[in-house]
Amino acid sequence: MSEQKKIRVATCSLAGCFGCHMSFLDIDERLLQLLEHIEFDRTPLTDIKHCGPCDVGIIEGGVCNSENVHVLKEFRKNCKVLVAIGACAVNGGIPAVRNNIDLWECFQEVYHYGIGLKNGQIPNDPELPLPFDQVHPIYEVVKVDYFLPGCPPPADAIWKFLTDLLAGKTPKLEYETLHYD
Repeated sequence: MSEQKKIRVATCSLAGCFGCHMSFLDIDERLLQLLEHIEFDRTPLTDIKHCGPCDVGIIEGGVCNSENVHVLKEFRKNCKVLVAIGACAVNGGIPAVRNNIDLWECFQEVYHYGIGLKNGQIPNDPELPLPFDQVHPIYEVVKVDYFLPGCPPPADAIWKFLTDLLAGKTPKLEYETLHYD
């Protein structure tokens, strides 16, 4: 009996809070079942710095700087299926709240007038990625195959979504799976 080839999965967080990754971890012991069918490429769980050839790429967070664009394009190039997970990836989420504020004014507020700051200075280092004036959902930069909404999506929704995908089915989440009280 031959062993079935594992599906290669990569994940990353752009402009977000890692809440979607935490929700992913909340599938608890079912992670062990999942690991029978997948292997991880780039993810916060590994020390892999770049996305290699993968079957599925899962992105949380919006696009707020040039580095996010670079990472997102690398994922799209290397992943057969790309999934936007969580409100930030799907529509910009909380980081997009700054879209209504001038970027310079935002920096002034944070670095010059922030509570407890004295002689605050806006960071200016060539190593820092260039911030954009707006935060964008990932579909504005690359083609996205699936959208998994929520802030964050519940663990059961992530489980159902991934197991459908692994079974070769089009993921379908019922209202009750994404309903919040």
